[in-house]
Amino acid sequence: MVQHHGIFQGYYFWHHFGGDRHARDALKGHEHYAYTAEFCELYDSRAFDRTKEIMPLKEFEPMVRKVFSEPITSLFHREDTPATKLG
Repeated sequence: MVQHHGIFQGYYFWHHFGGDRHARDALKGHEHYAYTAEFCELYDSRAFDRTKEIMPLKEFEPMVRKVFSEPITSLFHREDTPATKLG
């Protein structure tokens, strides 16, 4: 899905710039075609259509605050690295 996501997303806006909104059709028959088309319809299409209802940004604030309030737990973040001792 991720590999060709941009092509599927293009269905919703490429035609406004002279592109082929049906470029994704070249991928028909791919095992993830239907799933990717459905995902883009459900989650991406709203970003390209002013007539569709969207959630206000304030609805996402609690989720963003939660993500940034928790300590970083990553293979690439250690308390003993020089970068974390600077601050």
